[in-house]
Amino acid sequence: MFLQQLEQAVPYVTVEPEYLEILRHPKEVLELSLPVRLDGGGVKVFKAWRSHHNNALGPYKGGVRYHAEVSRDEVVALSSWMTIKCAIAGLPYGGGKGGISVDIRELSRNELETLSRAYAFGLARFTGTDYDIPAPDVYTNPQIMSWFLDTYEKVKGWSESSAYTGKPPVLGGSLGRSDATGKGGVFILREGLAKLGLLGKKDLKVGIQGYGNAGTRAHRFVEDDLGLTVVAVSDSGAALYNPKGLPYREVSKHKNNTRSLKGFQGAEELFPDLFFGLDMDILILAALGGAVDAQNAPDIKAHVLLEIANGPVTPDAEALLTDKGVTIIPDVLANAGGVIVSCFEWIQGRSGDVWTEEYVFQKLDERLTLSFKDVMKIAEDRKISARKAAYVKAVGRIVDAMRFRGIWP
Repeated sequence: MFLQQLEQAVPYVTVEPEYLEILRHPKEVLELSLPVRLDGGGVKVFKAWRSHHNNALGPYKGGVRYHAEVSRDEVVALSSWMTIKCAIAGLPYGGGKGGISVDIRELSRNELETLSRAYAFGLARFTGTDYDIPAPDVYTNPQIMSWFLDTYEKVKGWSESSAYTGKPPVLGGSLGRSDATGKGGVFILREGLAKLGLLGKKDLKVGIQGYGNAGTRAHRFVEDDLGLTVVAVSDSGAALYNPKGLPYREVSKHKNNTRSLKGFQGAEELFPDLFFGLDMDILILAALGGAVDAQNAPDIKAHVLLEIANGPVTPDAEALLTDKGVTIIPDVLANAGGVIVSCFEWIQGRSGDVWTEEYVFQKLDERLTLSFKDVMKIAEDRKISARKAAYVKAVGRIVDAMRFRGIWP
């Protein structure tokens, strides 16, 4: 998907072939086999990776995900998208990404800590404030970042809070970091609706596919900041639908208490694969990559898609949706809030400063709004999609840096 999206943007940007060839490949990938002694006896070996895609603009930056379907190819693709995302947002970073193939539901807290520390130990020579700064992603959180940081610092023998981001505030984490992806997505949705002449219409119905950290936050901010009604939500176990609305506080409380949307009272409960056919105007995709494909894209009734997940719409599905007149706000723009606030955390860690949450969100809003306007101007001037325009902006910035650096070694 990344390679297809890159190629689709090539006709609209002046790039020497050698730089495109470099962007098609990760610069380096570390693969680890992590043995963990289980509480019940025995040892299980987990496969793990960290991909460094490109560092022309600065140190590698990107999250670490824990998921049973994590693979080398996925991690490499995600690191490539991080390169594009950081360039669009104007951050001083290149793209990195990491992951462990694991179902964390099968681990005790002790086993999870052991696995996390083993991963951080293996990465210690591959990360650092000015080299690669990991952060949370799917099924990782401030606690796991704390184990990562503590392990890294013990290996190095010094304190270096800016080596990881997404930490709890007591360890140098930034206020607002946990809300950043969802908050940033809603900032971008606000700009997109304004562009379409829909901002302020309170009768718009919203659906959210994926009800983890980003999806729940998006639910809250869609209600609180935009005053819109969420009528449908889904996770891996169930989809909920109520045309009169699903209040954030009630749904999120049930999810937190039961770790599932199943059994929620006050809504029709459906199989997750029926979610896309529900009546909604705006669809927020906050689950995993490839969720919308050529098979289910025709079922979608929404007029606006916001990609908070990474790569949730396949290229063939995007072609079908575009032909239907659906507006897609691409992931590399819509979900940049997390890495932007991670950059703010990195800056605070390096300077010893502490920013208020209000200041963090103000700066996040300013940067995302500017990025949105830059991308939309390219899209209008060249009469191309927002995704192609985003890649044009990113590739142009990355290649400019590569030209100055030269190809060496």
